[in-house]
Amino acid sequence: MTNASRCLALATALSTAFATAECARPAPAALPHSATATQTAETQAAMRPADVLQRLRDGNARFVAGLSVEPDYRAQVKQTASGQYPLASVLACIDSRSAPEIIFDQGLGDLFSARIAGNFVDDDILGSLEYASKVAGSKLIVVLGHTDCGAIKGACDDVKFGNLTTTLSHLRPAVDAVSNVPGPRSSKNPEFVRAVTEMNVKLTMEAIRKRSPILDGMIARGEVGLVGAIYDVTTGLVTWLD
Repeated sequence: MTNASRCLALATALSTAFATAECARPAPAALPHSATATQTAETQAAMRPADVLQRLRDGNARFVAGLSVEPDYRAQVKQTASGQYPLASVLACIDSRSAPEIIFDQGLGDLFSARIAGNFVDDDILGSLEYASKVAGSKLIVVLGHTDCGAIKGACDDVKFGNLTTTLSHLRPAVDAVSNVPGPRSSKNPEFVRAVTEMNVKLTMEAIRKRSPILDGMIARGEVGLVGAIYDVTTGLVTWLD
């Protein structure tokens, strides 16, 4: 056999092997229609808070696995032009790495997104959440913190800087509430920062219920769910708090 023939035979064998391996690889499971369809009044009304939470869990799992849905935004614009029926409201930080629609693999019209440095709640955020839940029918409120949060670190260090000083003052109760973490009480202590991040989410959840009789009543009746979570900026994974 000539060298040219040997090369041709080798190339053919490799091509066959790769094709066989590709065929043997299991295809990702088909997504249910509900994971890709734009929401309607009927689909929103049919969802329970637990259903919406599972949808977000599944979406984040797809995001982490690199299997996010490829949205047709032009189609979604047309489908949502006459109205919106979001399933959840996410109170998140302004951090550019933690966009709720992306990390939960959702499309246009699926989420209300309220974002502020440090993901705390004030009267304006509360009013927005009340509208989302009571008026627009959203079934779940997610308070979403994230790792390596600059606002949390600033609050830990008691930073004073222009209008940011007032913003960070809303996070100080979480700093003061953490007392069982050894080491410095500053941004130089990753464990302390993590504990303050989680505490801030929990205090924000408490504030939502204490400061909004409308939302507290809906949550008590099971009409709306309230959950806390932390997004890991290094892995893309959302961890849900108890």
